[in-house]
Amino acid sequence: MSVAAKFSQIGKPLPRREDRRFLLGKGRYLDDIVPPGVAQVCFLRAPHAHARIVGIDSTAACALPGVIGVFTGRDLAEWTTPLRLAPPIEGLHPVEMTTLPIDKVRFHGDPVAVVVARDRYVAEDAVDLIEVAYEPLPCVADTASALAPGAARVDESLPDNLVSHQSFSAGDLAARRAEAARVIETTFDLQRHTHVPLETRGCMADWDEGREHLTMQIGTQVPHPLRGQLAGRLGLSESQVTVISPDVGGAFGQKIALYREELAVAALSRHLGQPLHWREDRAENLMAASHARETRCVTRAAVRGDGRILGLELELVEDFGAYCFYPANYMARVIAMILTGPYRIADYSFDVKVVLTNKCGNGPMRAPMAITSWVMDGTLDAVARELGLDAVEVRRINALGPGDLPYTMATGEVLADITSRETLEGAVSAIDISAFRARQARARDEGRLVGLGLCTVVESTTYGSQFYKAAGIPGSGHEAAWVRIEPSGAVNASVGLMGTGQGYETPLAQAVAEGLGVSAETVTVHMGHTDIAPYGMGSRGARGATAGGGTLYLCARKAQEKVLAIAAGMLSLNDARGLRLRDGHVERRLDDDWQPTGLGLKDIAQRAYLDPTALPDKVAPGLDVSLTYDPPPMTYSNATHACEVEIDKFTGRIDIRRYLVAEDCGTVINPLVVEGQQHGAVAMGLSGALFEQVIYDETGQNLSATLADYLVATATELPKVEIIPMHTPNRSTPAGIKGMAEGGIMGAIGVIANAVNDALAPLGVTATRMPLSPQYIRALVREADENQERTGEA
Repeated sequence: MSVAAKFSQIGKPLPRREDRRFLLGKGRYLDDIVPPGVAQVCFLRAPHAHARIVGIDSTAACALPGVIGVFTGRDLAEWTTPLRLAPPIEGLHPVEMTTLPIDKVRFHGDPVAVVVARDRYVAEDAVDLIEVAYEPLPCVADTASALAPGAARVDESLPDNLVSHQSFSAGDLAARRAEAARVIETTFDLQRHTHVPLETRGCMADWDEGREHLTMQIGTQVPHPLRGQLAGRLGLSESQVTVISPDVGGAFGQKIALYREELAVAALSRHLGQPLHWREDRAENLMAASHARETRCVTRAAVRGDGRILGLELELVEDFGAYCFYPANYMARVIAMILTGPYRIADYSFDVKVVLTNKCGNGPMRAPMAITSWVMDGTLDAVARELGLDAVEVRRINALGPGDLPYTMATGEVLADITSRETLEGAVSAIDISAFRARQARARDEGRLVGLGLCTVVESTTYGSQFYKAAGIPGSGHEAAWVRIEPSGAVNASVGLMGTGQGYETPLAQAVAEGLGVSAETVTVHMGHTDIAPYGMGSRGARGATAGGGTLYLCARKAQEKVLAIAAGMLSLNDARGLRLRDGHVERRLDDDWQPTGLGLKDIAQRAYLDPTALPDKVAPGLDVSLTYDPPPMTYSNATHACEVEIDKFTGRIDIRRYLVAEDCGTVINPLVVEGQQHGAVAMGLSGALFEQVIYDETGQNLSATLADYLVATATELPKVEIIPMHTPNRSTPAGIKGMAEGGIMGAIGVIANAVNDALAPLGVTATRMPLSPQYIRALVREADENQERTGEA
């Protein structure tokens, strides 16, 4: 029996219900709900990457008609508390930041002052009238200069710019080196990215002085944690704060933290006693919202002559920027912990350094561990190149198979219910590698550069509470839900997630419908309102289906139990055995068949609410059920990506000829939504690998703060993506769900790099950094030509 065959609502390709309002232009984003006359907020941003603030003169700005006030870091420090991050992790320094800088700015775009005015135009004009005296300081614009002896300190409360340093070793690496045929070193440089959501950051804060209550309307992925941060830093109780998230035009991890601008707006609304609205422009978003990635990895693989990896060492250095909105080790540690992924490597060590620089602070971006699969599969490709072996065979000899599972990785992470060997073989078969190699040989004879890449991904998903505890990171991975059947039989449900474009409303309704026994069309899911939704940990890390959908499914099953208990009483049965709810109607098992009973959900709801004295003993009135669920510490989905490319050696252009993904993401709640997520993740990964890059010069000036400079792939640059479904359920999660929202990025980054290097192999050069821009590829081709000329001369 297939996974889908076990379910009636889960697995249906239902259209996304939110698309109707979006296509009609009836979505309600933040700027659609700002009443006329609400005062507007703008920020003055630092032109220097590193400088003392000597003085701020706002006289001219305050005198401008329509300006309500100009405020600085010293003002905000009176109304807010600093953010302090000090988890007890060895090698991680505690850090603290004020709401706005008081003594110095740390990156180009740091918010220095804030203007409140009657409209955006006046506020922008007033920002230009503020005069700030700066004393420029030496800038550290990269990790090498930041780690150099005597380097200027980004955070002067720390001894140096190495904010986090952790090491780990399992096995005997020295012995593995000694017995190896070769030790192969490979370098991987993933460039700095930013998220580029269609809708930039913004918020509307409204302080009600009479009720002493703050209502914060903001596009956020994590309504409840954000409420807690707001309340804590404003000195309020959580009952004094309501966070409401309307429709959100994309986030990709950028809308998790409580940023300084949003906290400033809330504090000023309370101080001024009036509602305030802020919306950043695109340049602010690219310059100062949040950045990600910029990770350099070096692997040293001790290998046998047949390509079997005996031991693997990883050195990782991450440029974290100027401020820490998250524990600095968080994202880098995940990379190191899961690096070996689908391969059998018992002897493994890592050394992870996270460095502060004078750049915008880093945060999670869809697939914070994006570099992982490129590093691991890129290392295997390097082994194959160096030893003259077939890249597929090198993967096979190192791959985990069904008999190896469950497999405890060297770091202690447990891989179970994955099918990485199967997806590898599925992709190899679908791409027909032997036929490709024949075409490749003919192309090379013609002087053309054609390549094939493979990349197998093991994607971490659930991030249960035990994972955070083991990693030494404060927080929880649980989720919460409620399901309420109204007296009319209508079904409402809620969960602590908040969608930011993923299409949650339909698959989450399907999860409820499956658990309860009704049609998904009859279920309404409420999210994004802290006074309505139960306290949950929000949307991040591919937990929407596993944690969110799983919790709703379990909660709905609990509701069904009560519904059937009431139905049994109404049918004069002793218990509910032999009863089920299907499409909102109670059926009874008789003579090996399900027979209608004539009872519908509305009949049972009427009894539950309006005739409680007729309920069975110990059954309370009403049909309102809640449930919390803490998923496994970590579960994994997996996939193998395959990609054919051709490189124009004269322009450096990369043409993607074919792209496919053999995917196992467990039980699929809604195939349409999953396919869309897969396509979107692959597109995002390819865009990042080929085009996107945040660029700073040596003085710390951001040179990429427009979409003319920060390039994003469009439909014309992206290939058709073939999806090969190979789904198997997880045995530890509700309904067998695994999750899959980030693996497409991991696979895309790795597979395009591996394909490009396969194409470049005849030239004897290797791409070790991204983006794989035409300029970079041309430089590699020129390097190969120069090498050939020197060899010929010799």
